[in-house]
Amino acid sequence: MSVDDVATDETRKKPNFSFDRFAPGYRDEFVATTESMQEQCPIAWTDTHDGHWVAAGNREVFELARCPHISNDHDPAGVRRGYKGISIPKAPRASGVRGGILEMDEPEHREVRSALNPYLSPAAVARWIPFIDEVVRAAIDEKIESGQIDFVDELANIVPAVLTLGMLGIPLAKWTIYNEPAHASVYTPPDSPEYPRVAEMHRTMGIDLLQNLFEIRENPRPGLIDAINNATMNGEPLPDLEMLGMLGLLIGGGFDTTTALTAHALEWLSDNPDQRETLSRDRDDLLDSATEEFLRYYTPAPGDGRTIAEDCEVVGTQFKEGDRVWLSWAMANRDPAVFDDPNEVVLDRRRNRHYSFGLGIHRCIGSNVARTVFKRMLLAVLDRMPDYRCDPETTVHYDTIGVIQGMRHLPASFTPGVRLGPGLDETLAKLQILCDEQQLAAPVTAHRDATTQ
Repeated sequence: MSVDDVATDETRKKPNFSFDRFAPGYRDEFVATTESMQEQCPIAWTDTHDGHWVAAGNREVFELARCPHISNDHDPAGVRRGYKGISIPKAPRASGVRGGILEMDEPEHREVRSALNPYLSPAAVARWIPFIDEVVRAAIDEKIESGQIDFVDELANIVPAVLTLGMLGIPLAKWTIYNEPAHASVYTPPDSPEYPRVAEMHRTMGIDLLQNLFEIRENPRPGLIDAINNATMNGEPLPDLEMLGMLGLLIGGGFDTTTALTAHALEWLSDNPDQRETLSRDRDDLLDSATEEFLRYYTPAPGDGRTIAEDCEVVGTQFKEGDRVWLSWAMANRDPAVFDDPNEVVLDRRRNRHYSFGLGIHRCIGSNVARTVFKRMLLAVLDRMPDYRCDPETTVHYDTIGVIQGMRHLPASFTPGVRLGPGLDETLAKLQILCDEQQLAAPVTAHRDATTQ
């Protein structure tokens, strides 16, 4: 690169905004940072994390997400263009494995995704609702007589974890092997004293995941693991590393994001008991819009990285091939040009076109699952713990919302109630039999074929 090229590059990378979503205090400064960027520089360059663009405006995020010259590709081996996928900065763990379809471009993305669609469609997810309700019931029954619950550890962590394993085809009783590392790997920084313990738990989880993959390969049983094992990429079977990346994406997406959304919604409803009463009373009219509003306001996965694959101009900004771009779904969801009172929760908000599941071809494949699980947990809490109050003194949010805007603990108290059935362990044993006998984890197409025979 010549001196002139350097000068041109420095001129192009303007305005420069100091942006670091991993910095201490960013969670508390999010609104102020968002307002500042949207007013002054809805697309800006930041020198943090080796330098990258940040898109904060709703229009800017929309145009970049759908730009034909932008890439999700992760190429850890450097056999294509050496692009770095969706993580900015590079993920400290598993950086040598591509993160499933979220780090694939076309046509690979479409080919692999098509193998998963029959398991995650609205009709497929609807079949799991009785299963979800039983897990929710059992988790609440474990605490209902005590009048005390940690909504994170004792409800919102459990239900998505058990359901995800059921959909994968992994024995439900193993949810504890997966649950803590799936969450702790997000909120534990590499320099934490806890990091070695979390890394060991993550290794144990990975070994069990591999064992299940090998078992299903030898003796197929229905579920997403079987779907991935039979999927193709470029007309060939998926390599093992690609399978692991895809499974890691499903576990990460299935566990922590729904937990985060549920915890924040329950916290807000505790702080706004009049709104909680309104939502419970008018649920037939409000539940769908409230769900979308909590998704918009809290945006569990705040953004994704991209790589510019070809020199281009988008919304007045000049990009060069290889530039890294952070698309902030969370900031776009607070843009006053699109949302009235963007920093307020409005349970009956209409035309709520939020970006919390992403945009374009890479829009979250598990959105139907997330909405369904959230609604079933929320309704059960409203029915069985209607007067719950969260304790702000012992609530623990994630230190950073750089990857997931989550919580570690959300303790609450409520008027004790009556158990409705067996505890969690006994319930999971019964649900495992149900999964096996009804082939619940089979694709919706298989169930449709069976009913027409």
